[in-house]
Amino acid sequence: MDLGIKALATLSDDTPPVANPKALRRNLKKLKRLSRSLSRKVKGSANRRKAKCKLARLHARIANIRNDVMHKLTTDLVTRFDVIGVEDLNVRGMMANGRLARAVADVGMFEFGRQLVYKAAMTGARVVMADRWFASSKTCSDCGHVQTGLTLSDREWSCVECGVIHDRDRNAAINLMNFAASSAVTACGEGGADVSPRTVVKPASVKQEPEREAFAYV
Repeated sequence: MDLGIKALATLSDDTPPVANPKALRRNLKKLKRLSRSLSRKVKGSANRRKAKCKLARLHARIANIRNDVMHKLTTDLVTRFDVIGVEDLNVRGMMANGRLARAVADVGMFEFGRQLVYKAAMTGARVVMADRWFASSKTCSDCGHVQTGLTLSDREWSCVECGVIHDRDRNAAINLMNFAASSAVTACGEGGADVSPRTVVKPASVKQEPEREAFAYV
């Protein structure tokens, strides 16, 4: 599965890409208007308290829209698949890009990964995280050639070696699927991948009963 800004998630199978709700972007004008309205109110006044409540409700609505899509998608993934391959994205580095920061924050990639991890532990699914340097988008899923000149604006590209035309996100998802499958074989001692998957461990809850064991998945 490949995460992105235009499409929240693109799977390696024939499932249509999951659209990004863009909750913040769609409510940005209203958010700015309510923020300006709050700044103009007299401190300590009843009107300021009302304006603050309106702004808080809008923030809560934006968060609820984003979380609703994430919960539905992550629940669907861990119930449908035994092994899920995703990329360990450098969200902090992406947020450092002033042109992408707001769009990246609107996706909520860290929260998506958090939900996927703890739900996988509950259902017994295995989450395999590829290293952030794994060239999932630039590698041809048919022949393995790496397209070094690929840019973020290239949504489709043609492999110079085999001539196959790839959708950028779908190709990345297929490469992550192959990586997760090869990592699953490694766990059985039958083979290995060139890049080691990241091990994800869920810590035990402080409220957990003593006789129950903490979930762990690799």
